[in-house]
Amino acid sequence: MATNILMPALSPTMEKGNLARWLKKEGDAIKSGDVIAEIETDKATMEYEATDEGTLAKIVVPEGTQDVAVNAVIAIITAEGEDAKAAGAAAPKAAEKKDEPKKAEAKPVASSETPARAPQDEAKSSPRAPKPAARSEEGARAPVAKDAGQGGSNRIFASPLAKRLAKEAGVDLSAVQGSGPHGRVIARDIDEAKSGKGLKPAAAAASAGAPAAGSAPAPAMSDKQILGLYEEGSYDTVPHDGMRRTIAQRLTAATQSMPTFYLTIDCDIGKLTAAREEINAAAGKDKDGKPLYKLSVNDFVIKAMALALQRIPEANVSWTEGAMLKHKHSDIGVAVALPFGLITPIIRQAETKSLSAISNEMKDLAARAKAKKLKPNEYQGGSSSVSNLGMYGIKDFTAVINPPQSSILAVGAGEERAVVRNGQIVPATIMSVTLSCDHRAIDGALGAELITAFKRLIENPVMMIV
Repeated sequence: MATNILMPALSPTMEKGNLARWLKKEGDAIKSGDVIAEIETDKATMEYEATDEGTLAKIVVPEGTQDVAVNAVIAIITAEGEDAKAAGAAAPKAAEKKDEPKKAEAKPVASSETPARAPQDEAKSSPRAPKPAARSEEGARAPVAKDAGQGGSNRIFASPLAKRLAKEAGVDLSAVQGSGPHGRVIARDIDEAKSGKGLKPAAAAASAGAPAAGSAPAPAMSDKQILGLYEEGSYDTVPHDGMRRTIAQRLTAATQSMPTFYLTIDCDIGKLTAAREEINAAAGKDKDGKPLYKLSVNDFVIKAMALALQRIPEANVSWTEGAMLKHKHSDIGVAVALPFGLITPIIRQAETKSLSAISNEMKDLAARAKAKKLKPNEYQGGSSSVSNLGMYGIKDFTAVINPPQSSILAVGAGEERAVVRNGQIVPATIMSVTLSCDHRAIDGALGAELITAFKRLIENPVMMIV
């Protein structure tokens, strides 16, 4: 029996991926465990291993295809004795046209339980469509309001595909005039809304600049509306890649749903810089004559943050709606800037590792991050993060927390400043750091304890060694 090969979900948040390269061709024999393709996610390029044996009868999605939905059929394998040509001829064709922008409605949605439907199919009544009338609490049939398709002022009826497209395009579903059964919002309505059409009267007036009494806030500006503000030819259009879209979605969600407060403190790193120079000077050499390690200030920051979380365990937490997760170890994410976005590889159990081990591990993670070779478990999760812009001369800044973490430390440049000691003005090397905290999980006083514990450690690096 022929077996469908589906686009895998290589991370919990993955909804789409790019089929970068096929390593097998049609007609090749496949064994379980063979690497048959390379799948590119928003963060990394992963090898896809076959779990079934047989013959690769048909490649449904050609290599180079972008934005292939999770659980979409990408190829077909036939078992021994089956007619590979017949199975290949019966393969689905829609996936081969995924690069056509006007065919978005034909893409499978992320959930395997809800198959994708073309616009004409969505316009027909189906068992999943809302019924024309609702029942009141007493069980009698209640009359349908004129705007029943939108569920009155609270509930919005929309197809799963329409919801996903609206989320990706930043379109407010409550402002879209549905054209499906009983006013249901379907995929083509989202395309109309993106160009400023197909909006409810109040939303249309708001997007045009006219006030509407009692109306909801105007939906996000569409691409067409934004482009209309600039002279044609005065800009270049650079399409978003998967990483940039994911960064935008996650950070927008974090700033909208997470009540955040900030704590800033100055740290005297004079002892740290002296210790760093002495340790690096004493580093041994490898067989090629290169130092076995070269510590950076950021290595000390990672270690100090990890130990501070161990000393203030109530702050080493993640918020969930059902419970608080208290982490036993300090898994520290470290922001790495890439030409195509940002990623935070994680130093696991950083509190247990030496400074030299942290330094070497961080160099390896950063190199593989830039090559998009990190595995999902190397950048997902974590209990807190560090973002350092000191190398750019930034004095201080605030960083956005990376969910599900509850804190992040923003590190500025170490610089000489005048300070007062024993009544005398003297120079000192000062580094400003700002701790961002999720107020749902970390209260103000607890956050202050955490950043104070960090300050004590970073100012006395010998405490990180004993």
